[in-house]
Formats: sequence, structure tokens, C-alpha cells
Amino acid sequence: MSKIQMTTPLVEMDGDEMTRILWTMIKEELLLPFIDLKTEYYDLGLAYRNETDDKVTVDSANATLKYGVAVKCATITPNAARMTEYDLKEMWKSPNGTIRAILDGTVFRTPIVVKGIDPCVKNWKKPITLARHAYGDVYKNTEIRVEEGGKAELVFTSADGKETRELIHSFDGAGVLQGMHNTDQSIESFARACFGYAIDTKQDLWFATKDTISKKYDHTFKDIFQEIYDAEYKEKFEALGIEYFYTLIDDAVARVMKSEGGFIWACKNYDGDVMSDMVSSAFGSLAMMTSVLVSPSGVYEYEAAHGTVQRHYYKHLKGEETSTNSVATIFAWTGALRKRGELDGIKELMEFADKLEKATLSTIESGRMTKDLALITSLEHVTVLNSEDFIKEIRKTYEAM
Repeated sequence: MSKIQMTTPLVEMDGDEMTRILWTMIKEELLLPFIDLKTEYYDLGLAYRNETDDKVTVDSANATLKYGVAVKCATITPNAARMTEYDLKEMWKSPNGTIRAILDGTVFRTPIVVKGIDPCVKNWKKPITLARHAYGDVYKNTEIRVEEGGKAELVFTSADGKETRELIHSFDGAGVLQGMHNTDQSIESFARACFGYAIDTKQDLWFATKDTISKKYDHTFKDIFQEIYDAEYKEKFEALGIEYFYTLIDDAVARVMKSEGGFIWACKNYDGDVMSDMVSSAFGSLAMMTSVLVSPSGVYEYEAAHGTVQRHYYKHLKGEETSTNSVATIFAWTGALRKRGELDGIKELMEFADKLEKATLSTIESGRMTKDLALITSLEHVTVLNSEDFIKEIRKTYEAM
């Protein structure tokens, strides 16, 4: 059978540790036999990011702006332990944060629902989509470790040299400082992406921050959302019979737990990071969630929403067998290939992505799955597969289809 032809490359961002191993397996077993795969490759593994002073991350984001669609493997955001392990020049920022700052836009994360994996929250009947702001906050922060007493101030110097100052804290001894920011332009893009996605999917949209405490920072988010909704989207929402409302983040958590799902929950950057992991875990597994960054200019970056599975990687290096769930990484590839096919008018590529996703879910529903799912499935007669064999079983299912 001839391979499906591509006309425009995907931007391919390779990653770290066990997900990097899975990345290669997925390409060799599920993609290259069926597609004449065209990618512009960037190695975002921590060692090469360090070698290039993280320039490779910026280059990959700019390539995504050029080609319009990217697929990204999970990557390491280094901490003190990684500094030693990888002999890093400095503690590089989150590559996701760097890419999102360049692309702008919003990250939409939705649980992958499959028969036999029941949500921990018994009243959740439909997927809950997390819309995560993809710029600023702690992901673009500046931090200072204070070792002695003194005065900390927040200072803004305008273009004409005028200073505005606010006292943060008068330290009696050691402590720590963190400064973070956002822009009205990015918040406006976030709001429009959320409203547009709600209209496209005909779902209610919730937005939550903590404006009662953060009376300027969070309140700015709240105000911008409301202004844009009233001016541009209110009539469209009402015509579709869907709802937008704002609530405090703690109230939203309580409402989410009692809901049946089937809506979009918009959160600021850090809140969305945390809550998407909570939602995906409660639906079954961190490895069972799609994640796509959508920019205002129509650029798409698909990724796995989980980490690099460090513990399994160390087992793999010792030659021990692992049973690592690759579903989110597979769906990152299918999402990117479907969008590439849609933008380039390649029906076969879109159909391939649909079929591979169905084969992945059918493999699980037949009782063949990785250990993380086997521990929580309601199916009987389950076969636990190792990392490589699970991907090979998906290929068998795909070919049988």
C-alpha cells in the first residue's frame, strides 16, 4: 500500500526521558509505515537545549509560526537536581513557557474518554475541557532570594522616566521574592480564544480567578473577559443557548466536582496547569488527555500534557521492562496530522488520524492496555502490556481495521 503523501512539514519537537523513547517507537510503528512523514525536526532534549543556550527552543517556536502546525514531546523543566544531573550552564526556563510566550494563544486540554475507564467523580458523564492561558504569570517570573533584612518594592518606570512604587514587604530576615506579569493584549487573545472555542463546540464557558484577593492582577482578567463577552459574543452565546459566567476559583472547584461535565473551564496559566492534571487524573490518567495550543493567528501546537516519566526512564536505562502509557503522545501526533491535513486539504491524512485514534481506543477497550489503566479499569480479562508491545498492539488493531 502506498504511503500517504504530505505537502507541508510539521514542526517536530523531540523531548526527554521515557517520552522520548516512546516518541521514537510511535514514529517507527504507527507513522512511518503509513505516511511519507515530513517534519522540520528540533531536539528539545535538555542536553541540546543546554548546548544551544536554549536557542533551539526559540527556533522551534519560530518555525511553528512559519509552518502553522507543531507536535511536541514532553520536556524537562530543570530544577536544582537537574542542574547537577545534566551539568547545566543555568536553570533554563520551561520550554513550554518559552514556546507559549512566542506563539501566544490558549491551551485547550480535554480528557480522552474510553470505555472501561470510569471517572473517579461518579457524576462526571462528559469530558471537561480546561482552557489554560498560555502566557505570563509564574512561567515568565523573576525571583530573588533575600538573605537579610531590607525593603522590597515593586517599581514601574514609564517611557518618560516616571516611577510608580508599591511596598511589597519589609523583611526582618531571609525570605524570597517573586515578580510576575501579564499583558492586556495576551489576556484579550485568551478571552477571544475561549469564547470562540465555546461557540465552535457549543459548550458553556466558565472562567475563574481570585479577584477578591488579587484586586488588580486577577481583576484585570475578569474585567477584560466581561468587556469582550458583552461587546462581541453575548448575542452569539444566547443564540446557541450556551452560557458564560465568572466565579471565584474556589467556588469553581466546588461546582466542577458536583457537575456532570460537558463544559469549558477557563483558568489563568498556573491554575490551568494544576486543574488540568486534576481533571485528567480524575478521568483516568494524566496520559489520557489531549492538549493543543491555539494562537490568535491560527497556529497550532499539539503536545502530551504530562511529564517525561522519569521513573520509567531510569528503569528503561537499567534494561528493566516498563509499561508506560503512550496515548497522549499518540494523540498529539494524530491531532497535528489531522490539522496539517485540514490546512493542506489532504483528506487521507485526516482520515488516518481519525483511524489511528479509533485503533488506540479499541485496543484499550479490548482489554489490552498499559499498567496504569489496568489498575483502574472496570473491564475483565485484562492483558497488561509493556510500553513497546502496547504500541505494537495498536498497530495490529489499525491494520485489522
